[in-house]
Amino acid sequence: MTIVGLTGGIGSGKTTVAEMFKELGIPVYIADDEAKKLMNESSLVKQELIELFGEKAYLNEGLNKAFIANIIFNDKSYLQKMNAIVHPRVAAHFEAWALKQNASYVIKEVAILFENGGDKACNYVISVTAPHAVRIERVLKRDETTVEKIEAVMKNQWTEERKIKLSNFVVFNTLLEETKRQVLIIHEEILRNLKF
Repeated sequence: MTIVGLTGGIGSGKTTVAEMFKELGIPVYIADDEAKKLMNESSLVKQELIELFGEKAYLNEGLNKAFIANIIFNDKSYLQKMNAIVHPRVAAHFEAWALKQNASYVIKEVAILFENGGDKACNYVISVTAPHAVRIERVLKRDETTVEKIEAVMKNQWTEERKIKLSNFVVFNTLLEETKRQVLIIHEEILRNLKF
């Protein structure tokens, strides 16, 4: 199975681009969604996160995101420890999912694909990018957050330039119609490459 990694910083529009690939009939795996499911549904993952963060890691059976985010914000080492618990399980879940798909290729959408070394397991990588101000504006509209918090997330992610250098394809996501056109070109190029 050909695996195409899809990544981009916060507010770049990865989800929009992922939807466009879905419309072209390509199966899309959203790693963040699966990670959330695992953190809320896997008793083993829950147990390990409680051991890491303490009893307050969960509230009313659900992950206490605000509590965990506050710990990570003040001590970055906790993010690595949490990722070490969650990422290997998401990777295993993705492999099982990919084997069940009947398509020319699959998309694996991961916000921190390069940061966690996930790009090494991909045949191609697509980076989605948009101007800094546009990204901040999008996240402010979407989430109840502050510019300061968005900037903090951006600091934890690789720069756009660094990601672009390592990507096979780049989608400049500002105008929807133009983004669609770019997605179609990439889709056709991947299919062409698969024929050889």
